[in-house]
Amino acid sequence: MAEKIVQTAGREQLGEFAPMFAHLNDDVLFGEVWNEAAIDVKTKCIITVVSLMASGITDSSLTYHLQNAKAHGVTREEIAAIITHATMYVGWPKGWAVFRQAKEVWNEKEPATSEKEKYQNTIFFPIGEENPYGEFFVGQSYLAPISTEQVPVFNVTFEPGCRNNWHIHHAKKGGGQMLICIGGRGYYQEWGKEAVEMTPGKVINIPAEVKHWHGAAPDSWFSHLAIEVEGEETSNEWLEAVSDGDYGNLS
Repeated sequence: MAEKIVQTAGREQLGEFAPMFAHLNDDVLFGEVWNEAAIDVKTKCIITVVSLMASGITDSSLTYHLQNAKAHGVTREEIAAIITHATMYVGWPKGWAVFRQAKEVWNEKEPATSEKEKYQNTIFFPIGEENPYGEFFVGQSYLAPISTEQVPVFNVTFEPGCRNNWHIHHAKKGGGQMLICIGGRGYYQEWGKEAVEMTPGKVINIPAEVKHWHGAAPDSWFSHLAIEVEGEETSNEWLEAVSDGDYGNLS
């Protein structure tokens, strides 16, 4: 038998001032709606977090429902995917705001025994497995799918000194890619231009048909979300590696 949801906050905080509101909060909302059996509690937690996020509510009530979601089995990986998916519909500022609170709730850290594990404890998204496109990279990289529906989003992580080859995102119309740095320090460079440093929060918009590369700084791990921009007849063309000489000239 499922555990019965019981809430007393309404009466404790507003029982004398607003007894009807306290009754509706404790007895109807939590006493009846949250205990209705057609939807399991974990799903209700997810629906509630997304509803508050969509409404732009990021106060203590969101923190409570994030904690409630964690208590009812929503994992760190699941909440990251949930917030990412909802962000595509409700907007980036709301996504960032909710992530800041979620990081505080899912702040458990596993003992780190390797440099990869130590770095994982500094970022919210999973590092994932070895990158299947590793043949187009100098050094070791990793790939983790964050969202595979609607708008595909992947977390790409580079070990220090790792970078991908020069490449071009081709498209007949639209296309290109967006990069959002979420950890460490790295670089993005377009052919014929100076490299741009990337640190957490930096957003790079890459138009189609622009030759470029991106990767970690020599002394830092680096992670970015990679978002493919929808277009017609899109394809990727991998080119030559970034030379050690050019890479070594970066500050």
